[in-house]
Amino acid sequence: MADFIIRTGDTLLVTIPGAIIPSAMAPVPLRGAALKGTAVRTAVCLEGDELPTQLKVPLLYTTPVCTIPGTGTLTLTLGPTNKSSKLTCEGKAVLLKGGSLTAKFDAGSNPAKQPSPTGPIPDPMPVKNGTAVFITTNAVCKAG
Repeated sequence: MADFIIRTGDTLLVTIPGAIIPSAMAPVPLRGAALKGTAVRTAVCLEGDELPTQLKVPLLYTTPVCTIPGTGTLTLTLGPTNKSSKLTCEGKAVLLKGGSLTAKFDAGSNPAKQPSPTGPIPDPMPVKNGTAVFITTNAVCKAG
């Protein structure tokens, strides 16, 4: 089924329950990598553009209990409704609004810590699962 094409200027909203990630709390603007493809005169986002550059670096985070910041990395997994199955641009699928994307935040070796009189206690859940959604202002161009 056709859905709205994601373009430069549209945003990504990430929700990771149990984690406070300041860099990802507000919708983050996307930048389309398409050199030739446009929708309503704006570069379209292609598969691989779903995670903005500012979210590809290690991100500071805390939790309601672990107030000493740690860092982690965010990854997204596109669902079949988030990328075109028929339309390609420059050899890649075009991103579509679709449904929720799967998000994963992994603190790895630097989890947030809970203050304690005996020393900081690392976050017992360094891997957190969540969701993300594309928010678009495109109300004209669709693809399937």
